[in-house]
Amino acid sequence: MADERLTFKQMCERFDVTPRTLRYYEYIELLQPAREGRSRFYSPRECARMKLILRGRKFGFSLEGIRQWLLIYEKEGTEAQKRAWVIASERQLKELAEQRAQVDEAMAELQRLHDDTVEELENLSTYSDSRLA
Repeated sequence: MADERLTFKQMCERFDVTPRTLRYYEYIELLQPAREGRSRFYSPRECARMKLILRGRKFGFSLEGIRQWLLIYEKEGTEAQKRAWVIASERQLKELAEQRAQVDEAMAELQRLHDDTVEELENLSTYSDSRLA
């Protein structure tokens, strides 16, 4: 894979992204494919960047945050990028924990409302059945 270059279509297929998404990542300078005429070719470097972009999105990072993080590598190297990653990931872990707590709270409230409504319906049904007898 060291010298393998992917076409636009191959890149979309390999990473299961739409052409629109891939073009947008280029537009905001997350990816910089080589251009030959109207064709675009993605190097192993671009593939590695795409993996990082998709992983960052999976973890809830903004595209701008991902872009800034990738720029750190280009300007300051691996160690600076790793240090930035630790800080950003700690922040994101806290954010995800807060989101989890909010989802747990919403689910608990929804379950209570569901259970109360089921109980009310059962009581109405029992009441209606007793009136008919």
